[in-house]
Amino acid sequence: MPTTTTTGTASVGITSLSDLLTPSKTTTVEYPGFPGFELQLTYLSRDEMLKIRKKSVTTKFDRKTRQPIEELDEKLFLQEYTKSIIKGWNGFKLKYVAQMLPIDEDKIVNPENELPYSHENAMALMENAGDFDNWLGEVVNDLANFTKSK
Repeated sequence: MPTTTTTGTASVGITSLSDLLTPSKTTTVEYPGFPGFELQLTYLSRDEMLKIRKKSVTTKFDRKTRQPIEELDEKLFLQEYTKSIIKGWNGFKLKYVAQMLPIDEDKIVNPENELPYSHENAMALMENAGDFDNWLGEVVNDLANFTKSK
């Protein structure tokens, strides 16, 4: 018995895959083990990642080999990457900070208070909390976290 396959038509106005592409997608993801700590994260296209890398690379000339050498400014890359993927957070309690980073806990008056999002706070996490950095890399590199059918 032959099999018949029916294909639907594309949405009105869409004639090319490039019509559907977007350079980034943002979603909210809860950090595991810390109830209520939610981050607004952005998935970046390959093109957007290349732009960040390009901003962070300088080309120098090696006199010995007479060849150009690209050098990645890792600090600048991390700043641009962090700014591009972390758009904000909610529910980051000071008691969570103490579990992620070595801090002076005597300075915390109320561990239930929240640490507000700022680029500086996000950078401190990225630079000093290896587990956070690793988790973030896994989440933002998995497109499934940014699709409606997750």
